[in-house]
Amino acid sequence: MFRDRTEAGLLLAERLKKFKNDRGVVLAVPRGGVPVAYFVATELGLPLEIILTKKIGHPANKEYAIGAASLTDHFIIPHEYVTPQYIQNELVQIRRTLREMYKKFMGDKEPESLKGKTVIVVDDGVATGNTLLGTIRVLRKSDPDKIIIAVPVASLSAMETLTKQADEVIALLVPEEFYGVGAFYEDFRQVTDEEVMFYLDKLRELRQAV
Repeated sequence: MFRDRTEAGLLLAERLKKFKNDRGVVLAVPRGGVPVAYFVATELGLPLEIILTKKIGHPANKEYAIGAASLTDHFIIPHEYVTPQYIQNELVQIRRTLREMYKKFMGDKEPESLKGKTVIVVDDGVATGNTLLGTIRVLRKSDPDKIIIAVPVASLSAMETLTKQADEVIALLVPEEFYGVGAFYEDFRQVTDEEVMFYLDKLRELRQAV
């Protein structure tokens, strides 16, 4: 049980110290992953950015993922009756949403190049792993050296799912009985946009001061 995302981030940072000298970048899953990732990035001395990916839903059932997209890449699992035109339309809409979110949190900053780097993806916990699975597949297209998934708590099934795709999965807690990420925090209040920007701005100031 973690007191809050601050404690979880500090404990996770301790486990990730082996990556301190890597040429890397920390990618936070907004919004809940940002406070956790802040402490990881601070401890490792790495830049912090948000990772923006969104699933591409099947035309007959939007909740059923047939792929995922980021601002620059996407992957699709071929399905019958899913046309190239449908995929294009979805990509346009998804990327419009992602661009707005990126602008809000990162301003005009160009995204870090991931090529040849250790990419550490941080969230406050993972239940099914399906969303992160899509994120990993999209990130692979940026040609990183390795992709590390780092979370305070994960379900057994998520660990099994993600271990097959990531180079390493690090979770502080992997309980046999999993009732949702929030069950493992005393304080699991929703993270606001203002808090996300606070942590991102704070780390930028720290890195500029070095």
